[in-house]
Amino acid sequence: MGLNKIYIIGHKQPDTDSICSVIGYAELLNRAEPGKYIPARCGEVSPETRFALETFNAEAPVYVASVEPTVSDMPLDTRSVRQDVPTVDVAALMDTYDMRNMPITDGDETLVGLVSEYGLARAYVRKNPREQLSLVPMPLETLARILDARIVVPSRETLGEGRVYTVIDALHVTLSRMTPNDIAIVGDNEPAQLALISAGVAALIIAEGAPVGERVIDAARTRGASVLATTLDAFSVGKMISLSLPARMIMETDIPTVRLEDSLEYAKGVVSNSKFRTACVVGDERQHIGLVSRTTLMQDVQKSVILLDHNEYSQAVDGIEQADILEIIDHHRLGAISTLKPVRFLNDPVGSTSTIVANKFIEACVEPTPSTAGLLLSGILSDTMVMKLSTTTPADIRAADHLAGIAGVDLAEFGAELIRKGMDLDALPKDELLTRDMKRYNLFGRSIMVSQVMASSFEFAETHAAEIRKEIEHLRTTMGVDCFFALFTNVFANASDLFAAGDEAYIAKLDLRDQPVRLEGVMSRKKDFIPKFGQMFRQL
Repeated sequence: MGLNKIYIIGHKQPDTDSICSVIGYAELLNRAEPGKYIPARCGEVSPETRFALETFNAEAPVYVASVEPTVSDMPLDTRSVRQDVPTVDVAALMDTYDMRNMPITDGDETLVGLVSEYGLARAYVRKNPREQLSLVPMPLETLARILDARIVVPSRETLGEGRVYTVIDALHVTLSRMTPNDIAIVGDNEPAQLALISAGVAALIIAEGAPVGERVIDAARTRGASVLATTLDAFSVGKMISLSLPARMIMETDIPTVRLEDSLEYAKGVVSNSKFRTACVVGDERQHIGLVSRTTLMQDVQKSVILLDHNEYSQAVDGIEQADILEIIDHHRLGAISTLKPVRFLNDPVGSTSTIVANKFIEACVEPTPSTAGLLLSGILSDTMVMKLSTTTPADIRAADHLAGIAGVDLAEFGAELIRKGMDLDALPKDELLTRDMKRYNLFGRSIMVSQVMASSFEFAETHAAEIRKEIEHLRTTMGVDCFFALFTNVFANASDLFAAGDEAYIAKLDLRDQPVRLEGVMSRKKDFIPKFGQMFRQL
């Protein structure tokens, strides 16, 4: 999720109106700023909604589990170094880019270690002065570059693993110890230079800008020894050779890692507990992605969102408290969402949020694509039960007629088929049936959950009454609410059967002992049920 994007998202357990309205609003806003607005969802798509999406050849909004900031929202330092790069080059890069830590990777960009300032100091400050200086296999040109040396005789393109001797005096002692893979550092002493070449040295480094004579060059070519000439003194040459060790030989492997999907809070904990004060970001196969530090984690990061079809924290996507809410469009009662700064808030008591979005197209003198028009029509027909619910307004009817013309569908015929697709009750387990369209409310200090299931008759509720009562009692307990209500709404009879689970005293005072209770004229959760039972809760 990029911070330059704005996510338009509905409520949890999204219904057709929630899904279709975010798709429609994203299309409208993207006319002015293409690609900036992303339709999103924080729940699964219902069979009814899936039918609408398939009918109009549209993809479901992207799934977003949380809008809490994650590592993926941070600017990452993506630099890394291969494990065979000389340590001196790693240190130079760290100095150039002011980095305290450098990730080390292998040939497949897999993270294998980390070179830190602390590690560099430990590797060289603590180095045993009695330890024999040695060289790992490396190209001759690399060694010349590190020593700022001129290659006089390039007999060997690559030097093997060998010891390094600094020949100051006691030449005979050095000659007795040397092997064909070893390297010698020598000054302006041609006899010593020739003796070392004659002994079969792999490479001769002539220090302090000393001249290289023709006899030495000829001897080196004959014996297959490479010769380098540098202005560095013997001590500096030894120091630079010690710094030529590849990064893998001084890197540390016990490095903290995080993933792109990890929350910033988690990443902060990992970084603060790390001796490096840094964490490497890796992918599924441990491939290196970037580096996060205390400095980068100090930045204020928020995802930008527009909320549709609700205005309550209890129904919002996880992490909404940490997001930057830019706008809210809804048609329900006022909830409890608060923001730190003013936002656009449109709450219109029409039958669906899709009606509001359709009217925004009309106000902007913009026509939605036929696909989006069909989806917005689906949202209206679903939320008004094909104009049968008491929440239906003239604005819904006008918008539906307008959209049906653009989409090229028969409103009544398509509406009936859409509703039927959402009423295959036997195909779902009871827990899924009762949780796919439910909303939490706080009424006068009591927490209640109201689930609504649309049906074509009362038969299902009557046949499965015992199972339904058992399941809603289980859901009430697991969700920690005072009461759980389930409305089985018969769209053709203009009535609902009500099941309720809660404290026995509540159930008795609400006169709900014998269930289901037939509620005539109750078709809408927000307009018919909540106002009526809200008053009853006020009196408890």
